[in-house]
Amino acid sequence: MAERSYLDWNATAPLRPQAQAAWMDALAVAGNPSSVHAEGRAARRLVERAREQVAALVGAQPGNVFFTSGGTEANMLALTPAIETAGEKRPRDRLLVSAIEHSSVRAGGRFPRAATEDVPVAPDGRVELAALAETVRGASRPLVALMLANNETGVVQPVAEAAAITHAGGGLLHVDAVQGAGRISCDMGALGADIVTLSAHKIGGPKGVGALVRAGEEIHFPDPLIRGGGQERGMRAGTENVAGIAAFGAAAAAAHREFTAEAARMQALRDSLESGLKAISPQAVIFGQTVARLPNTTLFAAEGVKAETAVIAFDLEGIAVSSGAACSSGKVQPSHVLAAMGISPALIRGAVRLSLGWTTNETDIERFLTAWRKLSSALSKGQSIAA
Repeated sequence: MAERSYLDWNATAPLRPQAQAAWMDALAVAGNPSSVHAEGRAARRLVERAREQVAALVGAQPGNVFFTSGGTEANMLALTPAIETAGEKRPRDRLLVSAIEHSSVRAGGRFPRAATEDVPVAPDGRVELAALAETVRGASRPLVALMLANNETGVVQPVAEAAAITHAGGGLLHVDAVQGAGRISCDMGALGADIVTLSAHKIGGPKGVGALVRAGEEIHFPDPLIRGGGQERGMRAGTENVAGIAAFGAAAAAAHREFTAEAARMQALRDSLESGLKAISPQAVIFGQTVARLPNTTLFAAEGVKAETAVIAFDLEGIAVSSGAACSSGKVQPSHVLAAMGISPALIRGAVRLSLGWTTNETDIERFLTAWRKLSSALSKGQSIAA
């Protein structure tokens, strides 16, 4: 098979060698982590070690990390009116969700639709803080959901500023850090986040593992989604996925250790990609380019290019890219993120996302630019690009 370039890391990352090694080692541990014998204690040690590693990634205490089946479950667990803080058991009355959140957050968790309200974003893709402040003032006990960085545009959100607004209005802030963790700083204290959700496979861990992290023990979730044996300190019943959790921990440790250097390297590659793209197609629009973005992400569109056509054309050239979020059963659907930013439908239909990772190199960038030059030339001549 010809060599391919994988440029869809925001959809999922390949398994890190450290995670694979941890996974394989954990598979050899036979015990149930809830058992008190030596085999059970060995499994428990793997889970607790991973809890420490995931906590370190976001600057939390290990006891405030709860493992789930992924980011979607963690979001569902977090977004509940029943969330409590120390000494305050009244339910949250409103869920305020930025208009660019992941679909698992926009679904509202366990809040009724009537209690959920969107907060608009500016044309650059950042949440409108003035609108957030006004909306918070209209709710007595809001829960605000604002992602750390957008999965499509890569735009980094003003989370610390949003946290200050939220807390001044008596609210709590939930941060979906699935895309940002391991790529930019994700210290909960610095962000002011009360709750953070994570996903293992975005940082090189296995699919099917995630975590909900709370800022402190004063935050309680009294209505777990899965009830039973009381695992995860009553937050999620069911025998823990020991191997997956161990691999998640190893991936978190590697991401935490390497993200500063990797961020600089990927940003240099991304800047080279975008310069080459604009040289070939000066009319191409790169979304969110004027504000801080994840160092690995480019979302662009060029007039006359349809996303589904481009994705297939790149695949035929040995390059994996995306038309946006990978959460719609393979369907190419209009981006609600770009629509919220006020982008024209014509450009939305042509949006293509490239996202880089730790194996991406200059050859991958050159391969993409060569393919884009070929695609652009064919389209300008009215030629078909079908195989």
